[in-house]
Amino acid sequence: MTIPFFDGHNDTLLRLVDSSRPDKIAMFVDGTIDGQLDLPRANQAGMTGGFFAIFPPPLKADAASVVSSPTSSAGQLPPNLFVRDALASTIEMVSLLYKLERAGALAVCRTAGDVQNAIKNKKLAAIFHIEGAEAIDVKFDSFEVLYAAGLRSIGITWSRGNVFGTGVPFLHNVDPDIGPGLTDAGKDLIKLCDKRGVMIDLSHLNAAGFRDVARLSTKPLVATHSNVHAISPSARNLTAWQLAAIKESAGVVGLNYATGFLRPDGKWDTNTPLEIMVRHIDALVDALGEDGVALGSDFDGAQMPKELKDVTGVPKLLKALLDKGYGQTLVRKIAQDNWLSVIERTMG
Repeated sequence: MTIPFFDGHNDTLLRLVDSSRPDKIAMFVDGTIDGQLDLPRANQAGMTGGFFAIFPPPLKADAASVVSSPTSSAGQLPPNLFVRDALASTIEMVSLLYKLERAGALAVCRTAGDVQNAIKNKKLAAIFHIEGAEAIDVKFDSFEVLYAAGLRSIGITWSRGNVFGTGVPFLHNVDPDIGPGLTDAGKDLIKLCDKRGVMIDLSHLNAAGFRDVARLSTKPLVATHSNVHAISPSARNLTAWQLAAIKESAGVVGLNYATGFLRPDGKWDTNTPLEIMVRHIDALVDALGEDGVALGSDFDGAQMPKELKDVTGVPKLLKALLDKGYGQTLVRKIAQDNWLSVIERTMG
């Protein structure tokens, strides 16, 4: 029996936008050999929905700076983006999201009820998420427009700084305690998100910014696609005190499948066994409890373990949990129910 699952993060919209092929809608609706997620494979695997990230990529001239090099103790972050550049790429991906909805591929969900109805009607439930708030101006005019368009989840930063806060570099054997906390505008953004029912994603945010969100937000703390720093000491992963803060808030962490954030050695190597993913889930359950662990693949945004490969490999991970001795009830919580619970408690 296929276990249904809800996914915390994918970059499929960016993959489609970046494709040189003109049939972008068909690529997703009809399936393609490219990428890690499309509608036929999602249905085959039992995926019921997920957070569809809109990530404003670096400008082409800056693309080489995305892979950080440790030029200082903190490492070098990719260059910042201007609002106008980030908003242009964001609007292009929002447009594609709604074209997919009109094509019948998914349903854009604004409330927990919308998510439940989409799943009930066997429609892929899509939450409009932005990864890095560069498209939002400090007067929050663009926030209002994006919110009206369905925005319900925000990652304050990607792995670069912006007007709201500071991200973490892609460095291994590094603590995320890098750089300053949220700016005054960032603190205002947290308060606005809480008021309007927009989930705040802590993935990619540095430690000082994390502390500010934990202090200011009245909602559960969420990291949609992050792993355990004690197993894989990447700046992108969560330390013991961060996991404790998430647990205290009754929050959720979605397991990131990216090999470099799973492996103790930090290598980007497809020969990464599912056993390492299970080790992270074990540690997350120990730190957060059974209600705090979920899935956050990073499909179409990262290198996957060869054994998992793409969305059709998720049942293999869930079977590995069952084989480890996780009961059906707990596996279903990790696969879907914990996301649905925190969505209800943040988006309403």
